[in-house]
Amino acid sequence: MDRDESVNVLGGALAPCSMDPVTGFFRDGHCNTCAADQGSHTVCAVMTAEFLAYSKYVGNDLSTPRPEFNFAGLKPGDRWCLCAARFMQAHDEGCAPKVSLEATHQRALEIVRLEVLQDCAE
Repeated sequence: MDRDESVNVLGGALAPCSMDPVTGFFRDGHCNTCAADQGSHTVCAVMTAEFLAYSKYVGNDLSTPRPEFNFAGLKPGDRWCLCAARFMQAHDEGCAPKVSLEATHQRALEIVRLEVLQDCAE
């Protein structure tokens, strides 16, 4: 799998999103992506209780530990490479998490306008 160039939405080098918990499509701590990343895990989101509850409600439970996948579950304050479409869905519902622009991959812009990301920047 050839990775896309590691460039953030501001045009600079893609900063790390999180190593604890380790995140990213490649589980490298960055919101790197490639053609195989069908979900476009490109938005570096800062989890909130509201967003985690929303995500669970719509069928993507990110807060419950899943030891079989070595996943401890996310809590408020954790950073996670979120699918761009899920971020946009949460935004449209009024419960988008905060975003680290420096750690959000430029491919997110295929789904989310820069202005929306900027409005949610931490």
